[in-house]
Amino acid sequence: MSTLENRPHTALIVIDVQNGVVEGGHERDRVVANIDTLVAKARREGVPVVWVQHSDEGLVRGSEEWRIVPELVPGDAEPLVHKNYGDSFEATELEEVLAGLGVGRLIVTGASTDACVRSTLHGAFTRGYDTTLVSDAHTTEDQTAWGAPPPAQVIAHTNLYWTYQSAPGRTAGTVETKAVDFGAASA
Repeated sequence: MSTLENRPHTALIVIDVQNGVVEGGHERDRVVANIDTLVAKARREGVPVVWVQHSDEGLVRGSEEWRIVPELVPGDAEPLVHKNYGDSFEATELEEVLAGLGVGRLIVTGASTDACVRSTLHGAFTRGYDTTLVSDAHTTEDQTAWGAPPPAQVIAHTNLYWTYQSAPGRTAGTVETKAVDFGAASA
């Protein structure tokens, strides 16, 4: 149960599934297909889908790299939050969007696992949200040249530690795409 009062609803968050972010992502096509499945399910069930789109010197607003992948098309009425930092809440209107929708529970997907996804998970959790990571609907690129573990290990590690995340009055956890229940109170 979220620590946010009068916020009984759930939202699907799609973080930075942009051409320049996921082009080298681990199992990119499978992850994008899983996100597409979740978006369709959320829409069928009347669950808000909130899109997050990053921009910086490498993802220039309006460029092809900055655009959301062609397989995923945000709906005209679905919120699109623009950000410049890893945490999707930092210096954005995300909190206001979620408050306006009465959302206290987030189902999180997107890229990159070890940057924006992880930052947003922690940002949401510390702000009082119940936060579930869809274990097979996030990806990251290969950063081994800079000393990081291979992408599959980064994803597995993130899934492992988020499964056991805890804090007073909030729930966290992971779930596979096929098991996502937008109506469930906890993962």
